[in-house]
Amino acid sequence: MKSVASRFFVTPFLYLITVFAAPPIAQDARPANAPATSPFPLQLEMRVPFDPTAFASAGRRYLTYELYLTNFTASPMSLRRIEVLDADSTVEKRAAAFEGGQMDTLLQPVGAPTPAAGTDLRQLGAGATVIAFMWIPFDPGTYVPNRLRHRVLTADSSVEGAVIDTHYTQLHVLGPPVEGANWVASDGPSNAQDNHHRRGILIFDGRAGNSRRYAIDWQQIENGARFSGDARDKRSYHAYGKPVLAVADATVVTARDGLPDNVPGHFEAFHPTVPITIDTEGGNTITLDLGGGQFAYYVHLQPGSLRVKAGDRVRRGQSLARIGASGDAREPHLHFEVTTSSRPLTGEGVPYLIDHFRLWSADDAWQPRTLELALGEMLIDFGPAAGH
Repeated sequence: MKSVASRFFVTPFLYLITVFAAPPIAQDARPANAPATSPFPLQLEMRVPFDPTAFASAGRRYLTYELYLTNFTASPMSLRRIEVLDADSTVEKRAAAFEGGQMDTLLQPVGAPTPAAGTDLRQLGAGATVIAFMWIPFDPGTYVPNRLRHRVLTADSSVEGAVIDTHYTQLHVLGPPVEGANWVASDGPSNAQDNHHRRGILIFDGRAGNSRRYAIDWQQIENGARFSGDARDKRSYHAYGKPVLAVADATVVTARDGLPDNVPGHFEAFHPTVPITIDTEGGNTITLDLGGGQFAYYVHLQPGSLRVKAGDRVRRGQSLARIGASGDAREPHLHFEVTTSSRPLTGEGVPYLIDHFRLWSADDAWQPRTLELALGEMLIDFGPAAGH
């Protein structure tokens, strides 16, 4: 599911986010060159449209969310530092801090930069908005605050606000959406500049959101390759035709069939079999109601393979359909996500936990993991599914 994000969100990103240990700062957070008095606080709006929920992966816990910063003055503003603090602590405790080039890995202007701002991402033009894509890892044993607040320092002032919850939604424990070994979590949760899911903010009903914040394109490999033979033949791809499984006991909300598979191809070689619209972008799809206002989406399914219909009750591990290349799919894969809406693309993507799987580790060995979410490009073994 690449083209929707690229069509709607135009500014390129830089590098994978890095969290660093910030040096101590004085009790007075105001820079030394700040005006002694000012009739108004810094006119910088800070807001987080959707609070995060901490989730686990490979022994660490993560928070991922978007911090919107808007300059409400008629002059450019120079962003110097972003700090993330424990909102409930009486003593200042910093969860993360970013400055200089570190900030450039987070920032994305909304629309084209103004002439006054130029190309420096830290120069926020008059009336301009920039999004800081926040990605904060916590090492094993490190306390994750229940609430966070943010401090932004400019060249001559500072402001605090944007208090958020870190356990905003329920973490569903799910089974795997596919079976077997050697599944790559392509464009899975990360802050990489080319992750079209993480950066895929779209406007629906007059508000910005990202249903694909934690989406994964599951691709299967053998001998390090996604296909064997003709790259233009969908059947050459190891993922093609593999069953997709119900991740929980659930109710089918939608089950769409009948859209043809595409001939695999990337960039200018991609010629979808039907025009890509909001209605056809997902191809053949299944949506499950997980309860608690959360919905699981299975996207790009093989035509004619769906075994369920709207209103059906399914059991965890039940075969629902097969992986195809329908809709906005450059090659066969399963796009899987959990969101807060039964309408495609309109909800907010939320994290979840997979009850157990094996992860190919840096030690070149399969490592068992429980109650975690796979991150981008991890290699996963889900093992066989009984009865399939």
